[in-house]
Amino acid sequence: MKRIILVLLIISMASFSAFSNNQAESDQVKVGLLLSTLDNPFFVEMKEGVEAAAIISGYTLIVLDSQNDPAKELGNMEDLITQGVDVILINPTDSDAVGNAIKMANRQSIPVITLDRGASEGKVATHIASDNVAGGYMAGEFIIELLGGTGKVVELEGIAGTSAARDRGKGFNDAISTSSIEVVARQVADFDRTKGLNVMENIIQAQSEIDAVFAHNDEMALGALKAIEGSGRDIIVVGFDANPDAVRSVSEGGMAATVAQKPYDIGYMGIEAAKKILNSEMLDAYIPVDLQLIKQ
Repeated sequence: MKRIILVLLIISMASFSAFSNNQAESDQVKVGLLLSTLDNPFFVEMKEGVEAAAIISGYTLIVLDSQNDPAKELGNMEDLITQGVDVILINPTDSDAVGNAIKMANRQSIPVITLDRGASEGKVATHIASDNVAGGYMAGEFIIELLGGTGKVVELEGIAGTSAARDRGKGFNDAISTSSIEVVARQVADFDRTKGLNVMENIIQAQSEIDAVFAHNDEMALGALKAIEGSGRDIIVVGFDANPDAVRSVSEGGMAATVAQKPYDIGYMGIEAAKKILNSEMLDAYIPVDLQLIKQ
């Protein structure tokens, strides 16, 4: 009889433990992270920042890669909503196209935080990013300094429609407009290293005189640098993001400089912002992250 009672007691305790664990799991905060792509080291580092902060906070994290496809991004958003996430962090593929995805989350009353790239439509709790206009201006000023205020430059643009490409280009051109420097070519290379290489090879063939290149990100800058090295010409290259390959290139005398963002910090701050939202704390509409110029 005592043995039967003991067995029943053990079963009862096990059932209670299982219930408690299930209850704890159901109460755990679930955060969704939508990244434009994981083929770019910048966004991989951003993901690592989110992951680190989520672990410290005890949050469950679901990461989805939109592969630079707005349609896939929309599908990923639907997937996160189906999985019952509490907050969504999103790095948009396109600032205009992402509006429909954000509105989908809005309809379900799920808070949305944008990282690095903003959104033209939809309700966003906050936007966390570097000041891309200031960074572009910083790059432009540096090129003006190196060229003595005169010369011919090329601008390699990021994905059309992204706030990062628009703002970095604006800052750069605002700075250049204060000098006698002429932009002899301006072409889109989609933030991609291979496209940066191919576009720059074509520009080199078309332009007999180029003194400097400003690329909206380091991947394009590194591609452009490879094209320049293949041509044997002496052209200054300035990038943006300070990814590890670019920083190494600057230290070795390849690229002249890169504007340093802090993608890890952007990601980490995303979780910190999510925590405030869940605690019903007030957030600024824009949370800036510091920049600096890394140069030779």
